[in-house]
Amino acid sequence: MARREIYEHRSTINAPAAQVLKWHWNPGTMNRLMPPWQNVKVLQAATSPQNGQRAILQLTMGALKLDWVAEHCDYIDGEQFADKQLSGPFAYWHHTHRVLPIDGTSCTLVDRVEYSLPAAELSEPFMGPWIKANLQRLFKYRHAVTAADLKMYNQLGGRSMKVLITGSNGLVGSHLISFLTSQGHQVTTMTRKITSANQILWDPETGQVDKGRLEGFDAVVHLAGENIASGRWSREKKASIRTSRVQGTKLLSETLASLATPPKVLISASAIGYYGDRGDKILTEESAAGEGFLADVCREWESATDSARERGIRVAELRIGVVLSPKGGALTKMLPPFRMGAGGRLGTGKQFMSWIALDDLVGVIEHILVNEELSGPINAVAPNPVTNSEFTSALGASLHRPTIFPVPGLAINLLLGEMANDLLLASTRVQPTKLLASGYVFRYAHVAPLLKQMLSAA
Repeated sequence: MARREIYEHRSTINAPAAQVLKWHWNPGTMNRLMPPWQNVKVLQAATSPQNGQRAILQLTMGALKLDWVAEHCDYIDGEQFADKQLSGPFAYWHHTHRVLPIDGTSCTLVDRVEYSLPAAELSEPFMGPWIKANLQRLFKYRHAVTAADLKMYNQLGGRSMKVLITGSNGLVGSHLISFLTSQGHQVTTMTRKITSANQILWDPETGQVDKGRLEGFDAVVHLAGENIASGRWSREKKASIRTSRVQGTKLLSETLASLATPPKVLISASAIGYYGDRGDKILTEESAAGEGFLADVCREWESATDSARERGIRVAELRIGVVLSPKGGALTKMLPPFRMGAGGRLGTGKQFMSWIALDDLVGVIEHILVNEELSGPINAVAPNPVTNSEFTSALGASLHRPTIFPVPGLAINLLLGEMANDLLLASTRVQPTKLLASGYVFRYAHVAPLLKQMLSAA
C-alpha cells in the first residue's frame, strides 16, 4: 500500500457553525470554492452532505480532460461530512470537512485531506512538495472565500431575493449566478434558447419576450450585450454593439414597466467608457460624459432604462471598469504574451486603467440589490486605479516574467483602429464614490495582491 500523506488546514470563521455547514450545500457554493487559477469545471455538485451523494469535477490539463468523481461518506449531523475519491488523479483521496463551534457567532473550519499519489515511490520525490504547496494555496483560498461570503451574507441580513438575470452565459453572468445562489437567492435567467425550466425566453433582436413569466421577481440584473473587444470596429460592428445594448435594454425596461407588479430594482450594466479619455482627472458619478463612440453608446445605453425608472422601479446603471479574472475578459488576452516574457506597456503607459476584481463585481451587484438607497449611475471599479505601466509591472511580477517589450501607440492604432483609442490607450481614472459612501468594503482594493493570488504559482 502506498504511503498516505496528510494535509490539514484550519481557520476561524466569524459565523455560527450551523450556518457554515449549511452554506456548503447552497447551489453555487461548489463553484465559489473553485480557485480562479485552476482549470476545473463542476459537472455535478452534490446537493446534500449525506453519505452516497456524488460530485463530479472535470480537470483540464492542456488537451487532456480528466473527470474526478467523489462520493460523500462519514457524515455526522451538525459536525462534519467527508468525500472519498472513486476515480480521479490520486491513488487515494479522503477529504474531511469539520466545523467546530467556538461560540454562538464563530467556529473553526477544519479541512483534513489524507491522500497518496499514483506510483508514490516514483512520483512523491518530484510531485510531493508541489502537491503540498498547492493544497496549502487551495485551502487558504477556500477558507478566505468562505469567510468573506458569509461575512457579506450576515452584513446584508441574509435576505433571499428572486433575481432575474440576462447575459448569464458571460464571464460576469455565470460567476454572478454561482455567487447569488450560494448566498441563498433564487436565480432565473433570460435567454434566446430555452434548455431548462429555470429559463425565460427573450430575443432583443426580434423584440420577443415571454412577458407572462416576468411577474413576481424582486430584482433584475441586465448584463446582456455584444462583446466590444471581440474584433476591429467596422461600421457593422459598431452598429451591432450599439443595437445590442440600447435596443435590448429598452425592450427589457419597457416590458418590466408594463408589468402589473414590476420588480423593485433593475441593475443595468454600463461601462466607464461613459467618461471617455480624460487623462489624470479623477472621475466620479457626478462627472460629465466624455466624447467618442463608447461614451455615446453608454449615454444611450443608460437612457434606455428611462421607462423602468418612470414606472417607479429603482434603477442602477453599473459603470463597470476592466474586469480582472483569468477565466475570461481582458486579462486572458494579455496572459499569453506576458507568460512568454514578451509583455510590455501599451503606448506611453501613462494612461489610467480603472479595474475591478470579478469577485468584487458580483459582490457589488448584491450590495446594490439589497441597499435601497443606491440608484442612478454607480462606478463599479476598485478604489485604486493604476496606470498601464503600473499594471504591466504588477502583471509581470505575478508571473515572474520581464516586461521589456513596449507596444507603440501607433502600432496599436494600425492594428485595431478606433477600438485601440477607446479601449487600450484611453485614460480613465474613476473612483467608486457611491459604493464607498454606502459602506461597501472591497475584497481587492489593490491590483498587485489580486494578480499575485490569481496567477502566481504555488
